[in-house]
Amino acid sequence: MLDARLLLDVYAALVGLVTGSYLNVVIHRLPRSVSTVFPRSRCPTCGAPIRPRDNVPVVSWLLLRGRCRACRAPISPRYPLVEATTAVLFVLCMERFGPTPSALVAALFCAVMMALAGIDFEHLILPDRLTLPGIALGVALQLVVPWVGVWGALLGAALGAGVLLLAYGLWWLVRREEGLGLGDVKMLSLVGAFLGWRGVLVTLFLGAATGALFGLALIALGRGGMRSKIPFGVFLALGALVALFVGPELVDLYLRFAFGPSFALLAPLPP
Repeated sequence: MLDARLLLDVYAALVGLVTGSYLNVVIHRLPRSVSTVFPRSRCPTCGAPIRPRDNVPVVSWLLLRGRCRACRAPISPRYPLVEATTAVLFVLCMERFGPTPSALVAALFCAVMMALAGIDFEHLILPDRLTLPGIALGVALQLVVPWVGVWGALLGAALGAGVLLLAYGLWWLVRREEGLGLGDVKMLSLVGAFLGWRGVLVTLFLGAATGALFGLALIALGRGGMRSKIPFGVFLALGALVALFVGPELVDLYLRFAFGPSFALLAPLPP
């Protein structure tokens, strides 16, 4: 007889695969102002409708060897990557929070981060249609989950927006050019609305660090320069996902290291 925990993880993975399939539609269509429901999925090269058997998450891409059945045009590996990653994240949500409302909210947060990261990677934009409702939703859902509370969410949203707005303004004063987009400001505010000020700090630190490493790697490979645009939302999403699962513990560890055990006043998000 299968263990109940394993069954829950399998269920979470299956839901994650289906959700990831829909997120691929969102990533492709939302920046183009096309409905994510109608028309049905079709090949972006030849326009042929995708048959149900060719629309099974991950499996169909592998069986088709990453090509359209009709025209044999290549299908981006982004599709199975988003589906598989979303499945893994949903399993982690179940493992971290158990079968509770917190797991559902965490899965929703993961889905939003995946969508924003995918859109920013492909289009270098972070749509208001995701970020602004996400901020309001993050605050409202504090009434459902015991995370940071409504006031903590409002503080986190304000801090997330404020710190990047400050960086935006300072960069403009010094260089007379945009150092980052306002979409990044709204995205970090969204993170704060869900995870509070601690989540903002972890997300910003990890996002800035990984983004800087990515930029340096591009320069070293001769594929970019100091003024090259990078999809910073991808790195904010990465930092936010780390903050969701282990953020409070990271802040607590830092405070213990920097100021001693008596200063560690933070506790992990309750399940």
